[in-house]
Amino acid sequence: MAGAPAEPPQNRRMPTPLPPDGLRPGRLPRSPRVLLLIDFINPFGFPGADRLAAPAVEAARRTAALKARLAREGVAAIYANDNYGVWQSDFHSLVSACLGMEGPAGEVARVLYPQAEDLTILKPRHSAFFASPLELLLVEMQARELVICGLAADICVQITAMDAFLREFKVWVPSDCTAAESPQAKAASLAYMSDILKCDTSPSAGTAAKKARKKARG
Repeated sequence: MAGAPAEPPQNRRMPTPLPPDGLRPGRLPRSPRVLLLIDFINPFGFPGADRLAAPAVEAARRTAALKARLAREGVAAIYANDNYGVWQSDFHSLVSACLGMEGPAGEVARVLYPQAEDLTILKPRHSAFFASPLELLLVEMQARELVICGLAADICVQITAMDAFLREFKVWVPSDCTAAESPQAKAASLAYMSDILKCDTSPSAGTAAKKARKKARG
């Protein structure tokens, strides 16, 4: 507020000191297939969120089951989340904020709470690739195939799938692990991703999942 007196120095919060090994870099896992979770950690504060809420919660539940299954097969997970224009925030602050919310924001955050081994990035726009470190991570992880789940099917998921297609990744978008504001919008988006982007859009418990398990067994 203009004209307000400066806060006394003794009352200002100081950054928490890092432990001695706090900046020691961890080694990225090698993962030829990567699970990419798009915008599930979400405050649902936008116009149309009420129409997205129920299918988003169901998609999150299906994704959580798929994530657990893929983790057992050694598939790494990356959360790629919008920063919602809050440039002073970070991913874990966003998770904490959503966990404290009622309704779909809190429910989805609890269902898909990130684990210690999961990787996280923030994205400034619709595609998880645009102006983010995602492509660098995927190269380092030697990834060739992406399993893309998230919100919303007809916006951020589809645009991310398009960028993955341009980079010649094989892409699986499980139809039950994404959601849109209407069944029609979701169906049209899945059809586009299947027909034009050559994505596999079979459901998480369908043929693609069986093929993935077979491939993981070698």
